[in-house]
Amino acid sequence: MKKHIIPAMILLILSLVIVIGSHTFLSPCVHEDGSFGPCHWAGQALLGLGCAVGILAILSLSVQKARFGAYLSALPVCGLGILTPGTLIDLCHMSTMRCRMAMQPAMIILFSLALLCALTGAILTARK
Repeated sequence: MKKHIIPAMILLILSLVIVIGSHTFLSPCVHEDGSFGPCHWAGQALLGLGCAVGILAILSLSVQKARFGAYLSALPVCGLGILTPGTLIDLCHMSTMRCRMAMQPAMIILFSLALLCALTGAILTARK
């Protein structure tokens, strides 16, 4: 297997974890009255960013000539994913809420790993 495909496969797996996790085990807070707070919108933004990373990973796996560009395009998307929960979009104010205890740290870690994979893929593709 070629070395430059491995980061794309890892990037695809991370994007699937981000997309599935943003609505299941890493979802934002659920209020008892049915309303939702600002963390809901952070979850929606993370879902969209995860989908974008997944599309770029599929593009880098399927189109050889677009591989380097797809990896470079994934870098700012992952950067936005790192900054979204708590910085660009506010979360609930209590530190014991689910969005602060589970969603924020997990998404920062997942998008950081995706950023490293995209950077590694870009470097490996540029060397070739």
